[in-house]
Amino acid sequence: RKPEGRNRTTFLPLGHGQIVIVFKMQPVLVVVFSGILATVTATIDPYHNVQPGLPYMFTQTDTQKGPYETFNGGISEQENTSKYWRELSVDVLREKLHTTQKKGVARNLILFLGDGMSIATLTAARIYLGQLKKEAGENTFLSFEKFPYTGLAKTYCADSQVADSACSATAYLTGVKGNIYTVGVTSSVGYMDWRNMKNESYHTTSILKWAQDAGKGTGIVSTCRITDASPAGTYAHSAYRKWQTDLDIKNEKDPRGFNATGVMDIASQLIENSPGTEFKVILGGGREAFLPITEQNDPTMTGSRGDGKNLIEKWKKSKENMKKSASYITNRDQLLGLDVNNTDYVLGLFQSDHLDYHKLANEKEQPTLAEMTELAIKMMQKEAKGFVLFIEGGRIDIAHHENKAHLALDETVELHKAVETAVKMTNEDDTLIVVTADHAHTLNINGYPRRGGDIFTYVQGTEDKLSYSTLSYSNGPNTPRFKEDGYGQHNIINDKRDDPHYTFQTINLLKTETHDGQDVAVFARGPWAHLLVGNYEQTLIPYVMSYAAGFGPAVEILDAKNQHKRGS
Repeated sequence: RKPEGRNRTTFLPLGHGQIVIVFKMQPVLVVVFSGILATVTATIDPYHNVQPGLPYMFTQTDTQKGPYETFNGGISEQENTSKYWRELSVDVLREKLHTTQKKGVARNLILFLGDGMSIATLTAARIYLGQLKKEAGENTFLSFEKFPYTGLAKTYCADSQVADSACSATAYLTGVKGNIYTVGVTSSVGYMDWRNMKNESYHTTSILKWAQDAGKGTGIVSTCRITDASPAGTYAHSAYRKWQTDLDIKNEKDPRGFNATGVMDIASQLIENSPGTEFKVILGGGREAFLPITEQNDPTMTGSRGDGKNLIEKWKKSKENMKKSASYITNRDQLLGLDVNNTDYVLGLFQSDHLDYHKLANEKEQPTLAEMTELAIKMMQKEAKGFVLFIEGGRIDIAHHENKAHLALDETVELHKAVETAVKMTNEDDTLIVVTADHAHTLNINGYPRRGGDIFTYVQGTEDKLSYSTLSYSNGPNTPRFKEDGYGQHNIINDKRDDPHYTFQTINLLKTETHDGQDVAVFARGPWAHLLVGNYEQTLIPYVMSYAAGFGPAVEILDAKNQHKRGS
């Protein structure tokens, strides 16, 4: 007899002539196995009482007994079998058994950074990528998730449990932990500590400088301002990541008697100091930091420098003095049309500020991260002794700070495409590619959404019967789920969740969302990539990479102690 109300009967075929009838009547489960009655008392689990929807049912017809209702299982007939999962796992096992450690010298090094690319971001982005392909999404892989070696890096700063992009850049680029908001300096320099910033003994050097000393070509690429915290870690030394122009420094309000004399802004350091002067490739945004306030840098904006310097012209002049050919480019057509063979140096500044989000950009004007990556590698492939490139998908972080998960995941997919481009253009035997993040974000993947469900949709609530978004943030800008009085509640069902600017739910209201202190994933492919397996300090990354290429402090230290045992 079929129970009434919310209870329902489920028929499951066991074999020929056998049927299981399951009556869902809380808190008792009554099961009949071919005429044998079994009563099971259900245990109430307060931690998992948010259940997914009832299983998909469909009708089958038995030639003798007619139609009956049965459970459809997973999202495909294949996945309903043990064979599918067994063969899938054995294929991966077979691949791992045939993976051999590469111990030759890495001629080239490429470090990709997904700024703010937490593990939750990776999971959500792979689902999003799969769903763009009309697949369920959960079993999709981002390009770098197929790399043979994976590790976890600790991201804390010298003085903070949760990192910002500046102190973390100091760690993964120079191998030294610094203080929050500082870049390219040791922890002897504090936030806005202009006095100690001037002490060069506190300056750290990046893997790109080590590479230049070894005769290799170097370059940097970012979808953010090229003076922003992450790319700045390759060349700058600053007590504050925001000191990107002279006016940023002069306008500083510091109660400790700030003295700007001798404090060099980050944009000037890139153009006037080593190692920035030797970067063969500089591609990104932030044009305004290189131009004076008296000069137009696009139809609606002027530069942001108060010292009258035109650093773009200064860059051109310096290459002319070196008797080198140099190209300054500002749009996609110029990038795609660049004569690589007859260009020694390229400076590309494609927006006044950060590059526009890929999803919102004018595709005819602004190059993609993959296109910038392709040009950078083509330029670097001319280098007789190989190269080191730093490539950042920086707008993942900015989208997360705005609680705009649509844009954050799309920017992550853009990084996936850029890595895919690099893999196609390089040889695994002589190029070490590492993909990682500088820190995490507070993005969450909530509840028990149905398999294959739109990653941007909602999950049905329980106690209050209100739905909540699958993706949410622990803090940041948005309407909270519960209002201050505890009664009025926001129902998101009618929200325009397909809007790229949609801000996802948050628990704690803040002007901007914060970073997260979780470890970040590290993916590696190429010579000595196996050294990046395990859990370690973020500072290990540049030492492993430079060791693989045969230069830098790690090689010097190990050589001095006769512990350097690289293969040929």
